Amino acid sequence: MTRRAAALACLLALAACGLALAACGDDDATARALTHGDPARGKQAIRRYGCGTCHEIPGVGGATSHVGPSLATIGARLYLAGRLTNTPDHLIEWIRHPQAVEPGNVMPDLAVTEADARDIAATLYTLR
Repeated sequence: MTRRAAALACLLALAACGLALAACGDDDATARALTHGDPARGKQAIRRYGCGTCHEIPGVGGATSHVGPSLATIGARLYLAGRLTNTPDHLIEWIRHPQAVEPGNVMPDLAVTEADARDIAATLYTLR
């Protein structure tokens, strides 16, 4: 199997897993399984890092800005930052190192820790 075929098979398996978990109807459990993070801690981290300064994030007090895109349905989107497939690894990488992923974009690198990025991603994956 080529690298590309293996990557595609992995992506399809991840998507199938996500759909199966989503069918259970428990967004928090799905988000935890996908990210190994905690949605409740993610809301705290979102406030601590000031994500609501630029984004509208439902369920997070004060996160009502429209400088950056709304994150209201990020859990259901196919792409992140216009070019990354919406996978947990990509979302976590984007949260941690947006300038490394897409140099020159307007999202600042806030030195988000791995654990905080997983928690933030878990919160975001509950938004469908």
